[in-house]
Amino acid sequence: MRILLIETDRFLARNIQRALKRAGHDSDWLIDLQTAINAADTSKPDAVILDLLLAGRSGIEFLYEFRSYPEWNEVPVIVYSNIPDSELRQGSEAFAQLGISHFLYKPATKLDELVSLAERLAFHPLPAIIPR
Repeated sequence: MRILLIETDRFLARNIQRALKRAGHDSDWLIDLQTAINAADTSKPDAVILDLLLAGRSGIEFLYEFRSYPEWNEVPVIVYSNIPDSELRQGSEAFAQLGISHFLYKPATKLDELVSLAERLAFHPLPAIIPR
């Protein structure tokens, strides 16, 4: 399985990549959103792990562009962010339109849970889940 990881925290990104590698998966770690779009085109990811709080542009901008390509409409996207669930409820309609598969709150999620969810979604995609 190939994962596109978009995360600005280098320490966290390295830990996520190690966890993915231990589980037998490849990952492309990117910080810049335009580079991430280009990488998706090249590597054809099975799933995307995306932080919404990025330098320069937001993860939402990435999602709008990513979902504008028909071949990427079925690729599961996990939002892995420090944005509290209560704040995300306000944008749940937009999340549904962007096809977010799942939302994980970083402080409450272990890396093995993130990897397990990415595996499940990549091999058995589910409809978009709107944060409660």
